[in-house]
Amino acid sequence: MRVLVVGSGGREHALVWKLKQSPLVKKIYCAPGNAGIGSIAGCVNIDALDFAGLAAFAAENDIDLTVAGPEAPLAAGIADYFAERGLRLFGPVKEAAKLEASKVFAKRLMEKYGIPTAKSLVFTDPEEALSYLGRAETPLVVKADGLAAGKGVIVAETLAEAEAAVQRIMVNREFGDAGSRILIEEFLAGEEVTVLAFTDGKTIIPMVSSQDHKAAYDNDQGPNTGGMGAYSPAPVLTKDLWERVKTEILLPTVSGLRAEGIVYRGVLYAGLMITASGPKVLEYNVRFGDPECQVILPRLKSDLAEIMLAVIDGKLEKQEISWYDNHTACVVMASEGYPGAYETGKVISGLEAAEKMPGVYVFHAGTAEKDGYIATAGGRVLGVTAWDKTLQGALERAYRAVNAISFAGARFRSDIGQKALRRNDNNYDHV
Repeated sequence: MRVLVVGSGGREHALVWKLKQSPLVKKIYCAPGNAGIGSIAGCVNIDALDFAGLAAFAAENDIDLTVAGPEAPLAAGIADYFAERGLRLFGPVKEAAKLEASKVFAKRLMEKYGIPTAKSLVFTDPEEALSYLGRAETPLVVKADGLAAGKGVIVAETLAEAEAAVQRIMVNREFGDAGSRILIEEFLAGEEVTVLAFTDGKTIIPMVSSQDHKAAYDNDQGPNTGGMGAYSPAPVLTKDLWERVKTEILLPTVSGLRAEGIVYRGVLYAGLMITASGPKVLEYNVRFGDPECQVILPRLKSDLAEIMLAVIDGKLEKQEISWYDNHTACVVMASEGYPGAYETGKVISGLEAAEKMPGVYVFHAGTAEKDGYIATAGGRVLGVTAWDKTLQGALERAYRAVNAISFAGARFRSDIGQKALRRNDNNYDHV
C-alpha cells in the first residue's frame, strides 16, 4: 500500500512514523513535510491546501490512502474533494469538520443533544459583547468562533482582560475571519484531559487518555499556544469517568451528527474539563491533536493503517484495538517569542545524540534543511518524546533528550506531567 500524509508538523511526523511501521505500507510520502519527516519518508512540495495538486499526486502515484493531518484542509473540504475523485482519504467531510471550524456550530450541537458543556452566549457585534461583559461575572472565557491554530481561546480573570480579548479578536482581528463571531463562556474549574476516538459514524473506539499543556509557560502561565507538551495516560480520567465520557459525550456527539445527516468518519477529539459535576466539553477537534498525537501513537499496539482503512470503509466494528501499558511524555521545544513573533533559521544541534537515547524519539514540528544543517522553521520546533514503564521514567528520558538538543532562543516548559505526578502515577486506575 502507498500512503500520502498531508501536513508539515509534529503530528504529521508522528503519523508518518507510525504508519511506516505497518506491514501494509510499502511506500509513504508527506506533503509538504519537514526535515525530520524527510528522513523516513518522501517529502513532496505541495501545500496542504492545494487540493488539486494533492489529488493529482495521489492519482499519478497510485496512492491507496491519504491521511489529512491538520484541521485547515479538513475544514476546507479535502475529504469531499478526494471522495468526488474516487480517492480514499482518512478524515471527516467538510460538514463534519464544522465541529472544529465553528465553535458556534459545536456549541449548538451540544445544546441540542444534551452534551455537557459550559454555558455561553454568541456575539457578532463587539459593542454588544462589551456591553454584556459590563454585567457579567469573571473569570470567563472568550473564544474566536473559527480556526485559530489553538490560540483563539482566552481565559479572562478580570473584566479588563475580557474586554481586551474582545478587542483583540473582534476589532483588531488578531485571528482574521475566525474572530467575526465570538463565544463568551462561563469558566469551568477543574483539570483538563483529552480523549480521542476513532469512529466510522456508527462505531466509536476511544483511544487512551492524554493531557496537553496549552499555556506557554510553567504553572499554566502565559498565553495559549498550540500545545507545549503532553503525556499519556492522564490519571485525572479514571475508568469510571472514561465510561461517562463515552456514554455522555462521544456517543451522543456522533449520533447527534448522524441525526443531522452528517456521517463522521475519522478521529474525533474531545477536549474536556473534569469538573466537580463530571466531564464537560471545552472543545472539539476533528483530527489528532498536536502534541497529543505524539504521546498516543507510541502507545498504539495495533496497525494504524488497518484502523484507518476500516474507518473509511465503515467497518470499524470489526477492529480490535490494543495499546501498550506504558507511559509517554512529549516536551515541545519552541522558538523564542512563540506564540507571538519569532525568528527562524536557527541551526539545531544535538539531534543525533538525543535520538540515540533509549525510549526516545524526536518528532520534528517546525524544521527545514539549511546549508546541510537542520534549522528552525516554525514556532513549535521539536516534540521530544519518550516512553517508559512509569511517567516519572518517561519524563526523565524526555528531559534528558531535551537537554542534549540546543538552538538559539530555544525554550520549553519544565513542568510537563507534574499534575499527574502529584497524583502518584503508579497507583491510579488509568486508561
